[in-house]
Amino acid sequence: MHNTLKRVLAFLGLRPNILVMLAGVFALGLGEELWSRFIPKYLEFLGAGIWVIGIFGAVKDLLDALYQYPGGWLADRLGHGRSLILFTLLALGGYLLLMISQGWEFILLGMIFITAWGSSATPVIFTIIGDNLPATSRSIGFGVQSILKRVPILIAPVLGGWAILQFGLAAGMRASFAASIILAILVVWIIRRYYIDLAPARIDQFSSLEIWRSMDQRLKRLLISDCFARWAEGIPEVFIILYIVDKLGYNSLHFGTFTSVQMLTSIALYIPIAKLSDRVDRKPFILLTFIFFALFPLSILAGGGYASILPAFIIGGLREIGEPARKALIVDLAPESIRGRTVGLYYLVRGLIVFPASLVGAWLWTIDPRLPFLLAFIAGACGVIAFTASMSSLSPSQIHHQEDVQ
Repeated sequence: MHNTLKRVLAFLGLRPNILVMLAGVFALGLGEELWSRFIPKYLEFLGAGIWVIGIFGAVKDLLDALYQYPGGWLADRLGHGRSLILFTLLALGGYLLLMISQGWEFILLGMIFITAWGSSATPVIFTIIGDNLPATSRSIGFGVQSILKRVPILIAPVLGGWAILQFGLAAGMRASFAASIILAILVVWIIRRYYIDLAPARIDQFSSLEIWRSMDQRLKRLLISDCFARWAEGIPEVFIILYIVDKLGYNSLHFGTFTSVQMLTSIALYIPIAKLSDRVDRKPFILLTFIFFALFPLSILAGGGYASILPAFIIGGLREIGEPARKALIVDLAPESIRGRTVGLYYLVRGLIVFPASLVGAWLWTIDPRLPFLLAFIAGACGVIAFTASMSSLSPSQIHHQEDVQ
């Protein structure tokens, strides 16, 4: 039995530090997903107009960008464990602000702190997987991480939607905020108790400009395609719940159920596809991800009744088919000595390019609620074209042996 468990853990890339990191990803994700997808509706309840909701999405994306490089810098300087604790404590402060908020302004303020976990921790998570797993096991590592990140999305939105129906929007949201506070405290305890920093602090003085200049050209080409795909995601993202509830007539529990279907689709694919991409070639799976990013907003527009809206969210779930492979490719192409900062810089640039997408979506929504979804499809199609054009430069043998020549 013991040997079987060891083989399963080895197959999934579940080393001790990765298990601790995954516990944090799961617990904080579970708390946030109780309420995060209902925030646009909550802002509307608190008196915010469409432009404020658009600004909320843009600010969230901007913070996501700005926190990435500092997160990578802290990962390289402080160590992984201390960095994760710091980001969790900042998020905890944000949850407290949301808990006591009486107006939409406090929601925007709280997101400044909450984003510290989801954004600053990203380079730390990438570096933990990169430092603990060889290149031939990284997709499976990211696949497991993606599952633990998305299982809460399968469960929590339904619970959050139920709480809103039972207690009303305000009381239901506050109950969910309280759950996030409790789970954040638990995560801090787990990391302090069980995480062991293996990698020494990295004290070189490379500037962000020097890191950008040294960044692998293949990574920069992937970044271009990724930016198009994230525009396809960002333009309609905060308006999907408004379209589903206000325009199509579904309630919050329906929306939570649709979101669960989307996540179940993603989760079912992560392990087999991630393992396959470790063994063969990452490129086809990344290409499929970009294709589904383009198709998802178009399928939302085509939906109406249950029979047509459910397939749209299944397509939304298929967007994740190549995410472990894409993340593994980023780590493969990032030099080990500056891995945290390279990942942070990648996501900083992506976020700065993508963050206005919600504002564009708000402007289009005021003209016609269908327009954000149409423009999102066009942006996604551009991402597919850009990645297809760059695929010939991404040789799988070169990628898997990237570290051997660094």
